[in-house]
Amino acid sequence: MGAYTSGFQLRSMIQDSNNDSWSLLMQAVGLAGLSAYAASLDIAYDPEVNTLSTSDMAHLLAELSEGRLLNAEHTEQLLSYMQDTNVEDLIPAAVPSGVTVFHKYGLLDGELHDAAILSTSAASFVLVVYTKGGGLDDVPQRTALIHDITTAVTAALF
Repeated sequence: MGAYTSGFQLRSMIQDSNNDSWSLLMQAVGLAGLSAYAASLDIAYDPEVNTLSTSDMAHLLAELSEGRLLNAEHTEQLLSYMQDTNVEDLIPAAVPSGVTVFHKYGLLDGELHDAAILSTSAASFVLVVYTKGGGLDDVPQRTALIHDITTAVTAALF
């Protein structure tokens, strides 16, 4: 895929939120394949638009967390990518110690999102926060909003 393997592109898509890697993976699977796979998970997804609702994203992460999305080896691999991204200043920055965070963030066309599985030895929860702005000028304010939401949610859960 491009100059690299599909494994490299997958890791780059998750850890770096690399949109070029996503495009290569999407082309390899095909739009019809992506739509069919999403439908098999009861997720409404139009690859032409390439958006998921917050509830569909939460559903997808819950399936991953519960081991129903991939086999055990691939689940562990994907979660390892989600635990070590190049942007840890969104949900992970506002989570209390003792909580493990597996997340996928995104920044594209004025949208800043983070979606995470928050885990302790006792329980796991999914938190999805999407924001929309006019550009990059308000990213610090939206980052602060993500922190406020994360702080409130984790205070109630843990």
